Amino acid sequence: MNFNNILVEKENGLAKITINRPKKLNALNKETIEELSASFEALEEDATVKVLVITGSGEKAFVAGADISEFANFSVDEGGFLAKKGQEMLFDFIENLSKPVIAAVNGFALGGGLELAMACHFRIASENAKMGLPEVSLGVIPGYGGTQRLPQLVGKGKAMELIMTAGMISAEEAKACGLVNHVVPLEELLLLAEKLANKMMRNSSVAIGAAIRAVNANFEDGINGYEVEIAEFGECFGTEDFTEGTTAFLEKRKANFPGS
Repeated sequence: MNFNNILVEKENGLAKITINRPKKLNALNKETIEELSASFEALEEDATVKVLVITGSGEKAFVAGADISEFANFSVDEGGFLAKKGQEMLFDFIENLSKPVIAAVNGFALGGGLELAMACHFRIASENAKMGLPEVSLGVIPGYGGTQRLPQLVGKGKAMELIMTAGMISAEEAKACGLVNHVVPLEELLLLAEKLANKMMRNSSVAIGAAIRAVNANFEDGINGYEVEIAEFGECFGTEDFTEGTTAFLEKRKANFPGS
């Protein structure tokens, strides 16, 4: 896959997507969002890929926000369409991917950048990372799911504070409030992502996909997450991965999951 604004590398079951606009601090423009959408769709269908990591190029930014010049003159309808299309084609798609997606936040993750990180299944950060949703300082609000995912991750009160002050928090503050799982020196960030990915790849990809659907169900209006868990749990019993996993356990050996 060849793109103008992102790099995609695949090795040993791990796919790394790097947003590569360092002169713009990796800001999200329309083309970058479209390229990310295309890459995630392709990697979801690629049977050789088990885990995905997304990060930014350079040492300053994961994604420092959206490219404001592209929508500064939008109408009400155009603004609404921008948010709707972006959520559907990228942010919601990532959240519901059947393969784990790790955000490796290597610097500023602001506005749409933090929203992109929050759409991933979990986040790790470098010590120099700064995160925030500064949209109200521009007279607008987060439009790519930020008002929904941030309260889910850090609680309503903390989310309200971060959104309404338009402030930034450090990586350690983000860890303390549950926004990121781990904080490490910048040079160790991708090494940690690979370590976590390797741990996940030893497990059943089918079961992981079922777990993602069950966890996400709890945050969907009108959906009973417990019922989804019961159904997904039952479906696991009909998979080859379940047969292999239980057989390997009883035979006291490591499982070799077929992924089906």
